[in-house]
Amino acid sequence: MPKIAICDPIHPQGLDLLHRQADLEIADFSCLEKNALPEVIKDADALITRSMTPINAHLLANATKLKAVVRAGVGVDNVDLPYCSQRGIVVMNVPTANTIAAVELTMAHMLNAIRRFPGANAQLKHDKLWRREDWYGTELYGKKLGIIGFGNIGSRVGVRALAFGMEVITYDPYIPKSKATDLGVLYTKDFKDILACDIITIHTPKNKETINIIDKEQIAQMKEGVVLINCARGGLYNEEALYEGLKSKKVRWLGLDVFSKEPGTANPLLDLDNVYVTPHIGANTLESQEQIAKEAAQAAIQALRGSSYPNALNIPVQEDIATYAKPYLQLAQKLGFFCAQVHKGAWSALELTLAGSICEYGNSLLTFALMGLLKPTLGDKINYVNAPFIAKERQIHLTTKTLEDATPYTNFITLQLSAPGYSTQISATAFGDDLLKITNIDGFEMDVKPQGTMILFKNTDKPGVIGNVGHTLAKHNINIADFRLGRNAKAEALAAILVDAPISPAILHDLQKVPHCLGVSLVSI
Repeated sequence: MPKIAICDPIHPQGLDLLHRQADLEIADFSCLEKNALPEVIKDADALITRSMTPINAHLLANATKLKAVVRAGVGVDNVDLPYCSQRGIVVMNVPTANTIAAVELTMAHMLNAIRRFPGANAQLKHDKLWRREDWYGTELYGKKLGIIGFGNIGSRVGVRALAFGMEVITYDPYIPKSKATDLGVLYTKDFKDILACDIITIHTPKNKETINIIDKEQIAQMKEGVVLINCARGGLYNEEALYEGLKSKKVRWLGLDVFSKEPGTANPLLDLDNVYVTPHIGANTLESQEQIAKEAAQAAIQALRGSSYPNALNIPVQEDIATYAKPYLQLAQKLGFFCAQVHKGAWSALELTLAGSICEYGNSLLTFALMGLLKPTLGDKINYVNAPFIAKERQIHLTTKTLEDATPYTNFITLQLSAPGYSTQISATAFGDDLLKITNIDGFEMDVKPQGTMILFKNTDKPGVIGNVGHTLAKHNINIADFRLGRNAKAEALAAILVDAPISPAILHDLQKVPHCLGVSLVSI
């Protein structure tokens, strides 16, 4: 009988659902010491965990029967996803069950910040003082709320803020404008519009683009007395910059549920009177915990029965892929990931052209391309199962075309992406199992591997440009690992420059000043 092992406590409703399954054995190890888990889970077919158990090679070394891991929550920071993938263990999460809880906590922090409820409560209850004059606040009504990230949670915060009579504006370059405007929310592509708001809240994944999205420079541009809220992920706001802004009263109040390092018991922000904190309780409502537990239990049940893998993060799509075609799945995802970095914005159309015998795997290849395209902005929220649905929600029109003749290659892929006022096209092929090559970028013939840190430098085809580019990189002590050049009939050139070190915005800025430069992009694969 297949066995599900529970590593961390979940809501009783989830346990009840599991125990009602006559064809499954349920073992609850949530009260055991973590160092005892490797031994007791070695015959488990599926694990259910929350955030307290590290799902890594040490824990799973002897779990030879393990087929699935379910993270009862959104983040999978405690799960070694590459190791699980290598072992063929499907990893699933529960990304939307706590949506309402997170939305309402955000509103609670907002109300606490402007009406100062925690301070008033503490003074009356603990100091036994009745000093109403100490607790003048402000009102949400008529205030301008800036929302960074307008997905599942951010959009619902916007709807509730409108009900309070607030003016709401959002910054999210990865959604169509209509997703905001249809709800009565203003949409901006200029981040400075957010910085001009009375209250700012953030609801984005944590990635390279969003870490420290609010830093010292951004706080300096904000209104005096701005209120900041973060119930999303620690580190989206730079905590040192927050501390300085709060001390100077530039930031009047901060509502914080998440910290860059947790538990945040030693965080300096706790010492400030104008900071209201909670210990990462965004999902801590009875309703959300019940829903999370039931969805996690159902995911484990379905996985062991083989019926489906809800919200799988590392499972290939359900298609029997021939061995020769498997490198093209990886290639399609890399091309999507490549394009997402070249143009950071809302895409309107994706067209995948396939040539050769890989044409029969169009659905799978399209899904992997979508994963690559959406992963940089959505992080753990995107998976191989929901990628097509999220594309539809974002109004990305999907098309697959096939060609019989792949000459001069056996098979190749072309990914064309369109956005308002912009389009890009990239082609690639695979040689054997592990040699992937980009063959064309926007009409420029290329021969470059899709891996590493790559600068794309487009210029008017004039003498001296390559030398100036090399000189600029040398000035910043950047070594060139490979340099590939393509030219077109318009007297333009495109260089793909692989480098050995990270590239800062300052370096990109200097490259843009090179004479005859037409554009610079940075891609890391």
